[in-house]
Amino acid sequence: MKPILRKAMKSDAAAVAEVLIASRQAFIPYAPIAHGASEVRTWVEGVLIPSGGVTVACSSAAVVGVLVTSQADGVSWIDQLYVLPGFVGKGLGALLLRHGLVSLARPVRLYSFQANAGARRFYERHGFRAVAFGDGSMNEERCPDVLYELAAGGEDAA
Repeated sequence: MKPILRKAMKSDAAAVAEVLIASRQAFIPYAPIAHGASEVRTWVEGVLIPSGGVTVACSSAAVVGVLVTSQADGVSWIDQLYVLPGFVGKGLGALLLRHGLVSLARPVRLYSFQANAGARRFYERHGFRAVAFGDGSMNEERCPDVLYELAAGGEDAA
């Protein structure tokens, strides 16, 4: 069954939080948890979903992927892109990314942890290029990060 992409609704908050929590646990075990599960659930319900820019991917009516985008100071951002562990490797992340890139003005930027080799390969496959490396002092987890950018006129997944 092909996943359905749609704008997140308030009623999706618990499922969106579970995607974020499960994905972090499965794919980013080296990064200290900056916020516990209950804090993440509260943030998703009270801040993330109401802020807009949240797209969910649903399979059989269940939320299995999340994309969060924003724009600030002439730059588009992919703030979150997570897929439930059981759905990784099936094209869902690429589907969400393509969906976001259709409406995002270039340049599009995002951060990933340097140690997240799978995410880095994924974004590089879709035309993003590393433009800066950080020591982690600017993120909550204090893990070295990398800033990626998809420049205007650059290759993209759209």
